[in-house]
Amino acid sequence: MEVFDGADRGENILDLSRLNLDSLSLENVSEERRKDTKQLYLTYNRLVVLPESICLFENLEFIDISNNGLSSMCEDITRLTKLKTLIAKNNRLDEFSIPKEFGSMQIEVLNFSGNRFEELPTQCLKLQRLKSLSVGGNRLKAIPAEIENLTSLELLYLGGNLISAIPPELANLPYLSYLVLCDNRIQSVPPQLNRLYSLRSLSLHNNLLTYLPREILSLVHLQELSLRGNPLVVRFVKDMTYDPPSLLELAGRTIKSRNLLYSPLDLPSNLVHYLDLASKCPNPKCAGVYFDSCVRHIKFVDFCGKYRLPLMHYLCSPECTSPCSSNPQSDADSEDENSVPADRLQRVLLG
Repeated sequence: MEVFDGADRGENILDLSRLNLDSLSLENVSEERRKDTKQLYLTYNRLVVLPESICLFENLEFIDISNNGLSSMCEDITRLTKLKTLIAKNNRLDEFSIPKEFGSMQIEVLNFSGNRFEELPTQCLKLQRLKSLSVGGNRLKAIPAEIENLTSLELLYLGGNLISAIPPELANLPYLSYLVLCDNRIQSVPPQLNRLYSLRSLSLHNNLLTYLPREILSLVHLQELSLRGNPLVVRFVKDMTYDPPSLLELAGRTIKSRNLLYSPLDLPSNLVHYLDLASKCPNPKCAGVYFDSCVRHIKFVDFCGKYRLPLMHYLCSPECTSPCSSNPQSDADSEDENSVPADRLQRVLLG
């Protein structure tokens, strides 16, 4: 008996939403209908477990099982070799709900927002074709370094969690265009994010940020930067400590600043490697370098002629600190201010 007659809304779409279902036996769907169905909607029911009979829909490309009481996903879902999109928002899923072989699937869009994840499941970090990952409104406390394995990722939504830090490995996602980390507990942005060459939108509002790294200026495709609801103050600037450079660093600075020639034939390999790590002082009036010992310094940079954002600089010594006011209304000179095209950021959301 075909109990789902009339529940479809198209030749390739089967819609079983809002039927108050607490269990589901998809064997009752005709074989022909199962073969034709490419999109399956099971939203707003009372399902606790994704039924094993889901695997009977061998040509399924899209599943939406949002707004149920789902706490477990059957292993049989991994048999859906053509599945590209899985949406399971607002359920009761956690990191123990995901099938062991889930990482072998060909999923491109995955949405687990509004669940109970405290960690990103390792299976999800193996989805090589994943382009969009949404795990907002969960209980995530960290972003694992293995996020860098999702090399096809274009959108990452992790807003509304308990995340306190951004791992530098996030910068190893070459196609990432949209990064949403709003409504977390993030206190700083790693300078390595300047390697996100495809990034167009960065949402960081409602965090604990007091400054941004100056490297953010090199995100040439960034069109939207959302920062509202962050402290973005410089109350700590005058209290910053400075550890004098070691004898090793002083020697290294002398070699680099005077352009003294050296090679692996002259020095041990560890010293050659150390010298290669020298960072140039960003002060345009200084030709110095630094290694481990540096002074943190805030500069307010003018974006689009409207907003002045506090960016972190690392200078080689306290004497190198160029004039800069902690007042965001000041007209302190800055090499960076003049280097930001007016169209670099089309939207900077601060208020």
